[in-house]
Amino acid sequence: MLTLFGVPLGLRSDVLIAGLLGSLIGIILLNTVPGSTDTWPNLVRTTLRRMMFAMASAITAGYLTPIALFVANVPDALLLSGACAVGGGAQQVLNFVIRRLAPPTNSPSQGGTQ
Repeated sequence: MLTLFGVPLGLRSDVLIAGLLGSLIGIILLNTVPGSTDTWPNLVRTTLRRMMFAMASAITAGYLTPIALFVANVPDALLLSGACAVGGGAQQVLNFVIRRLAPPTNSPSQGGTQ
């Protein structure tokens, strides 16, 4: 179990590494974080986005995989492969959840005040 400042987080390091591997598979093979032009600021921005995506995917896999496998009644032998799959698809899942939970935005009306 991992701890942060003496507080146990409830995360297993092997599940985090499998989630990180899944996120790297998603970044490399599926191009989930596409790059843009080849200027230095865009290269740095894309690299930071990919690092944050990999970290968020690993943490998502660390928390959601044991719960999902428990609910689905899957044997513990599939924990790491499930974490890899969750890490690979975490961006799409998190994007969907955020869009569902976010309040609808009202677009400003065109023209001036009347």
